[in-house]
Amino acid sequence: MNDQVKWGVIGSGGIAQRRTIPEGIIPAGNSELISVYDIDPEVNAAVASKFNVTGSGNIEELLNSGVDAVYVASPVNVHKDQVIVCAKAGKHVLCEKPLGLTIDEADKMIEICQDEGVLLGTGFMMRFLAQHELARVMISEGKLGELVYGRAQLSCWYPPIPGAWRQDPSIGGGGSLVDMGSHCIDLLQMYFGKIKKLCCFLNNNIHSYKSEDSAVVSLFFENGSIATVDTYFCIPDNSSKNALELYGSKGSIIAKGTLGQGDSGEMIAYLDEDQAGYDAQQQARQDGGGMAVDPEPVNTYMAEIEEFSNAILEKREPKNNSNLGLQNMKVIAACYESAKTGRIVEINF
Repeated sequence: MNDQVKWGVIGSGGIAQRRTIPEGIIPAGNSELISVYDIDPEVNAAVASKFNVTGSGNIEELLNSGVDAVYVASPVNVHKDQVIVCAKAGKHVLCEKPLGLTIDEADKMIEICQDEGVLLGTGFMMRFLAQHELARVMISEGKLGELVYGRAQLSCWYPPIPGAWRQDPSIGGGGSLVDMGSHCIDLLQMYFGKIKKLCCFLNNNIHSYKSEDSAVVSLFFENGSIATVDTYFCIPDNSSKNALELYGSKGSIIAKGTLGQGDSGEMIAYLDEDQAGYDAQQQARQDGGGMAVDPEPVNTYMAEIEEFSNAILEKREPKNNSNLGLQNMKVIAACYESAKTGRIVEINF
């Protein structure tokens, strides 16, 4: 393997050809794309030609093409079987979230990968955004004081599309909550720690497909802080600013456009060095001020591939590991239970 991890891709259409291959695997200094596979042979042939690699006719052929690791970006209902096949062939796997349709599926994937001695990672690339990482450091250094409240918003316009698997929960696991809310939940756990309990509301406000187009979640963390996630498939793209808001007893970090597939957005920190006393005059706020949180941008897809490849080369657990995926699935499952029962649901990690 030397200093290069040879990659294969299962599910070469969609996010793989749009983002992860051209922005992640191809430019990563420690990675090389070898082969791709997709259930649609025309799509796969086009992707293989575009990136000048082998287009495998099936998964077995891809696994025998000399790859060390496989990026799985197929519909969720086939993640479990594909990950297990890869693991039993001795290949490390970076799987898009969610890991499977159920917690039991995720547990089985993790168990098999451990038994076979291969790494299993989860595709939470938004963790690698430079601004998100710097915000984490600032919080860990106590810049915000005691954490109080967070909000993560990620929405888009996603109208009914024939055959779209994200619009059928039997294939994709759910709608806006699973597809976009999972990223929001993962980031909030990165900042606030483990979630203790939650309540969730789901709806189909505009679109009539089987998956939800609307989701709002209230999260209560073990440290006592509270957060909300709002994620919709029925809000026009330009109307949702994909806000991330982090509040503490000494200040806040407010961002727009950092959530998503880009490599940066706008992030401002409003910090008080010392906790102030009560001042009624200060209740009238003024716009402006604050400090830009503006580190050198990094491409999140390249960062997640490089991290997982480095973990393979260094024989260590990756930052984007399977435990993150399992924790996220437990939270998502609790959200659906809460929405179905109308109750607050506690989570046991």
